[in-house]
Amino acid sequence: MVSSSRRVARKAHFTADSSLRRKIMSSSLSKPLREEHGIRAMPVHKDDEVIIVRGSNKGREGRVTQVYRKKWVIHVERVVREKTNGTSVALPVHPSNVMITKMKMDKDRQTIISRKAGGKALAGGKDVEMKA
Repeated sequence: MVSSSRRVARKAHFTADSSLRRKIMSSSLSKPLREEHGIRAMPVHKDDEVIIVRGSNKGREGRVTQVYRKKWVIHVERVVREKTNGTSVALPVHPSNVMITKMKMDKDRQTIISRKAGGKALAGGKDVEMKA
């Protein structure tokens, strides 16, 4: 049974373990990637190339240098702020505010893509059969 209570949903979100946070910290894919792989979103991964689509840094592009699950943010290369003592610090960006433009592919990620795309293909086939 799933609760529709705001309180319960917020507690589940903020006390989620790392494996659930990975899934929650997903970003949408760019149109070419969507067409190529047949999926809309993927969990953000270090070394992915992203473009920021919301917020004060909108339009900035870069490579993901860190996925900070504890704080629900990612750090993007060249999206930094100068501190008063002269050192630069990475600005936190929420993964929902970026779009993945180039994915770092490995065996595990390929498996995830094939599983997600395969499920969508099956669901699409079922819809067609039910309508006929």
